Amino acid sequence: MSLVQFFEHIRPWQRSLLLVAGLMLFWGLEGFIPLVRRPYHKLKHAGLNLFFTFTTVLINLVFASLIVWGSRMSNDQGIGLLHLLRLPVWLECLIGLMILDLISAWLIHWIQHQVKWMWKFHLIHHSDTWVDATTANRHHPGESIFRAFFTFLAVLAAGAPMWLVFLYQFLSVLLSQFNHADISLPGWLDHALAWVIVSPNMHKVHHHYRQPMTDSNYGNLFSFWDRLFGTFIRVGDPRNLRYGIDSYPQEQENNRIAKLLRIPFENYRPPPGGKFGD
Repeated sequence: MSLVQFFEHIRPWQRSLLLVAGLMLFWGLEGFIPLVRRPYHKLKHAGLNLFFTFTTVLINLVFASLIVWGSRMSNDQGIGLLHLLRLPVWLECLIGLMILDLISAWLIHWIQHQVKWMWKFHLIHHSDTWVDATTANRHHPGESIFRAFFTFLAVLAAGAPMWLVFLYQFLSVLLSQFNHADISLPGWLDHALAWVIVSPNMHKVHHHYRQPMTDSNYGNLFSFWDRLFGTFIRVGDPRNLRYGIDSYPQEQENNRIAKLLRIPFENYRPPPGGKFGD
């Protein structure tokens, strides 16, 4: 069975199994090749982040029918970049993945860092002071809505068939778990990977608690968007990075579900010189 056929007929339980397997793989590798051995309660931390995984799944289920409709409509009407040229399947797949990644991942991520009220939702992701594979799933329900809507826009822009959407969503989640994972790769390997995909060391920079690093390396799947748009930053030793966000330094506040859900609706007062500060 070809890749196209597999994702064209993939069942919900198969998608779930693949994503859970990926999370368990990278979460397990953290115990064998950690970037930094951190003194935190790994299971408790995972439980909190998996709560937000559950809310993201619910949001995606709500938007699923809209995305399926968008894909079918764009393909029936010949709408989208992929319908402008006759391309071999492998090239259609590559260009489609690039369009989906640019709009549904890089662009909405960049926008959330520029618009204050949207940043307040995205801040929940950055408030994690113990970044590991489960952090990939730590998104406020409001942010999940933003991302689902931009996925819909990306599907229309590309004219992507559903098999390609399923393939992208699988790769997107898998790569997000990989580049958030607290694992140490050989420097040469991480550097080589970062020319094409977002590597762990590259993305860890984005989780540093202060600017300008916080506002860099927005990529999720492909790394070259950040190089193209001038938002790429590399650091010498990622073990010296400090995770979290300077406006919410208290770890206990960052590990309470009720508190995290309320943050976007509270008065936001960053420290002097902090994000959106004076």
